[in-house]
Amino acid sequence: MDQRIMNLTSSIEKVIVGKKDVILKLISALLCEGHILIEDVPGVGKTQLIASLSRSLNGKFNRIQMTPDIMPSDIIGFTMINQTTGELEYKPGAAICNFLLADEINRASPKAQSSLLEIMEEGQISLDGSTHVLPKPFMVLATQNPVETYGTYHLPEAQMDRFFMKINMGYPTSEEEMQILERTEFGNPVYFIENAVLSLEDIRNLQDEVRKVAVVPQVRKYITDIVRSTRDSEVVTLGVSPRGSIALYKAAKAVAFISGRNYVVPDDVKYIAGSVLAHRIILSAKGKTKYNTSGEFVNRILNTLPVPMQRQEMVQ
Repeated sequence: MDQRIMNLTSSIEKVIVGKKDVILKLISALLCEGHILIEDVPGVGKTQLIASLSRSLNGKFNRIQMTPDIMPSDIIGFTMINQTTGELEYKPGAAICNFLLADEINRASPKAQSSLLEIMEEGQISLDGSTHVLPKPFMVLATQNPVETYGTYHLPEAQMDRFFMKINMGYPTSEEEMQILERTEFGNPVYFIENAVLSLEDIRNLQDEVRKVAVVPQVRKYITDIVRSTRDSEVVTLGVSPRGSIALYKAAKAVAFISGRNYVVPDDVKYIAGSVLAHRIILSAKGKTKYNTSGEFVNRILNTLPVPMQRQEMVQ
């Protein structure tokens, strides 16, 4: 594993106990310039995970609590007349940063949620005839409570598709929970991270290196076969879009890079596919009865679809 990735992982683990898999997936999204959605019940460390990432990176982080009264202007900013010059002047919103934490995103109204669509896809804000380009890197890190929780709204399909990856924290084991209690005895564990371990330049360099990871035709076909299987099934109402196949392609590169390889193998694709694809799929009533969740449906595809041979020429 690259030393920079090891340093970032170790920094986050000063706060987050026993979630190495979740941390590596979060870093994978960062390396691919992708936005990430973290869904789980309240109190399992979703915001702490993002806060620990924020203290580990030397970039500008903004946080906005997505309550029902949040307006789009709070996120993207607004223009007003400068009383001195008489000209329109842009007042930045929370999105003008490198990393935007949208906490409890599904508690905000659909109108506020929709203000994130352009910034997540284009990396810019179009307002009153002017375009404001966001700094790079830029990443939206959103937390979400399950939709059955009181006071939540469903995220629209178009917005779910813009999230590069969706992950779940899960409850800690008994031993992990004991460690959590020990770490919180003297205050918020986030403050255990005193200094950033990566600069913005480090992040951009890592992103460039991930782009250079090789993917041979056999693995590319494997990715498209997985995606097309989500579209052709009778138990699916909405399958994975080409944006999803691109995301899986990029994510597999990040997994290979984190694993210390400059080429992708099928196991990289299988490891990350559920986190990249499941939230983009809507099962039919029959599909929900048969598979319960879209994640289980993706696992079924991975377990039945032929895996290409990892011959030596694939990695040369």
